[in-house]
Amino acid sequence: MPDNEIRSPEDAEHRDDLGKIEISPDVIEIIAGLAALEVSGVAAMHGNFASGMVDKLSGRKYSRGVKVDLTDNGIVIDVHLTVNFGTSIPDVAENVQVNIIRALKKMTALEVEKINIHVVGIQFDSPERKTIGED
Repeated sequence: MPDNEIRSPEDAEHRDDLGKIEISPDVIEIIAGLAALEVSGVAAMHGNFASGMVDKLSGRKYSRGVKVDLTDNGIVIDVHLTVNFGTSIPDVAENVQVNIIRALKKMTALEVEKINIHVVGIQFDSPERKTIGED
């Protein structure tokens, strides 16, 4: 067996010469944004005007409404979203937090310190009615 081949999971834990893995905050934002949109009751993600312009210019739409701060204690994530009218906002917010943590743990194995949910609007079913909270 070649010297660089890992024979068991225990061997992988003891090897430190494989190199460093870095995950960009942009990747964390995309994962968190997609995980939030998977939750029933979330109508849309929202960013501010500046982030909206960046999204349009860069083509980044999946991270809209998500801000990631990397701290010494872990990752702090702020999520800005609109919920569907008639849903329980606390339930939707908690489900978003749980789904983001689950997705990040599965895809990155990173620890999340906090996920702050900011509900910035309510989406009605009727197309002629506007979303409350949007400018």
